[in-house]
Amino acid sequence: MGGEKSGKTPHLAFSIVLPAYNEAEIIGKIVSRLQTRYPEAEILVVDDKSEDETAAIAERAGARVIRHLYNMGNGAAIKTGARHATGDIIIFMDADGQHDDRNIPVLIDQINAGYELVIGARAPESQASIFRGIGNSVLNVFASLMTGFRIADLTSGFRAVRRDAFMEFLHLLPNGFSYPTTSTMAFLRSGYPVAYIPIKARKRVGKSKINLIRDGMRFLVIVMRVATLFSPMRIFLPVSLLFFGLGLGRYLYFYFQTNQFSNMAGVLFVTSVLVFLIGLVSEQITALHYGLSRLQAKTRKTDQKINS
Repeated sequence: MGGEKSGKTPHLAFSIVLPAYNEAEIIGKIVSRLQTRYPEAEILVVDDKSEDETAAIAERAGARVIRHLYNMGNGAAIKTGARHATGDIIIFMDADGQHDDRNIPVLIDQINAGYELVIGARAPESQASIFRGIGNSVLNVFASLMTGFRIADLTSGFRAVRRDAFMEFLHLLPNGFSYPTTSTMAFLRSGYPVAYIPIKARKRVGKSKINLIRDGMRFLVIVMRVATLFSPMRIFLPVSLLFFGLGLGRYLYFYFQTNQFSNMAGVLFVTSVLVFLIGLVSEQITALHYGLSRLQAKTRKTDQKINS
């Protein structure tokens, strides 16, 4: 991993993965620019069954193109790109022209400094709209509370990862647009160091494929799902305490009013205990699941070394 500081980009093999769907208008320019600036990089365009000439244009520009047989989603394209990438480091970028590839050396420098995941955190003025910016800010705060780590940009698609570490979580990633959400939280909760680099994103070329309300709700569901997977007690413990507090309040109120025990208070106390026990069991399941994932990852690495 080394300890070089920014200013010198290490000459490590790296791959640039661009998931693309109907990006014929801009994909050729992006690939040509990447080839000029980073001739040592492997450039992969994963065409998610575009309805235009995205794949053909990317191929003519010099990219290695991988085609999906049908439209599977942004996250599925990311997973396909990760499986086919040969670099030790993978750079993920959107194929719509938003991301400035001049930031790639900064991301790689941080990986070389010891981080496993480096995220290009967008400045507030880089958000596509005011509502999108507010939604992302709310998600960042919520995810930070769930994980116990400060998350500067949960949904940014411009990031660099160590391929070996990323492959550990490939089975957790959804096929839709919320892959950045899941991967960020998975890295954080698994103890991998994560860095954030401030970037300015451009206005995308073409029409956005994200629906604010629909995909905003999906992001929220993914946050809660991953929080439950990696830290269940952060959800179950507050809920358990809430029921306990309600039960205690009900008991005290009813006792001072009638000098008797409240049946409802008993139900609330029992519910509090049950929720706590469910959270405790979930923590054990999470630990077993995480240990199994790490074991499988180590087994894959060993098999790869033996086969090579």
